[in-house]
Amino acid sequence: MITNFASAGAEFHPPSINEFFPDAVLFEGTIFAITRINLVQMLATAVLVILFVVGTRRMKLVPGRFQSVVEMGLDFVRVNIAEDLLGRKDGRRFLPILTTIFFMVLFMNITGIIPGLNIAGTSVIAVPLLLAIVAYVTFIYAGVKKSPGKFFRNALMPSGVPWPLYIIIIPLEFLSTFIIRPITLTLRLLMNMIVGHLMLVLFFAATQFFVFGLGGWWTALGAGTLAFGFAFTLFEILVAFLQAYVFAILTAVYIQLAVAEEH
Repeated sequence: MITNFASAGAEFHPPSINEFFPDAVLFEGTIFAITRINLVQMLATAVLVILFVVGTRRMKLVPGRFQSVVEMGLDFVRVNIAEDLLGRKDGRRFLPILTTIFFMVLFMNITGIIPGLNIAGTSVIAVPLLLAIVAYVTFIYAGVKKSPGKFFRNALMPSGVPWPLYIIIIPLEFLSTFIIRPITLTLRLLMNMIVGHLMLVLFFAATQFFVFGLGGWWTALGAGTLAFGFAFTLFEILVAFLQAYVFAILTAVYIQLAVAEEH
């Protein structure tokens, strides 16, 4: 519910959580209903696919500017996330999934500061939850593939612990490893994008209210909220990148723990 603050004939409309539950714009009333956020997610995915298809379709030994940018992005994930944590062999093995996670999160995060889109594709739970499930399944697959008969035992029963303590340790390890990890991956990304959107809307809505709604000396205050809005936009660009990096690197950490000899 949007609260209105009336003053001198002007109304201030603060951001609302309802913005993350918009009405359907296509196929309303069906299971295929598509909202504005779904369209943003589709657009971000299409742009990402097109960029990488075009950037890698005709790769040259001496790359041009566009190919160089694409290669820099791929090398960043390969060197700083995959191989740094998993080593060369396992890093190359899981590079496709880590690259997909990093760039998917980055591109859907960045839509939150693009004029006309103005909302992150990761600001509703579907995308963060889907990626967390992918990371979770990859983690379990890596562990079972490495140690088919010992993965779950090693994950739930750390070595060196007195047997009576396993009554406490096993439930705690199960919650920590198999329940809390995907939940925290999901909520960390989701909450950052929700808060970022609400803050941006608050700053720019306040600017519109002070400048165009109230006018007069309130315009000076509007200039302040506008400056904060631009500063927070730059901060959100940083957050978009950091959340993509954190999501990908935590996925790599979990895989590294799964393929290690001892957990």
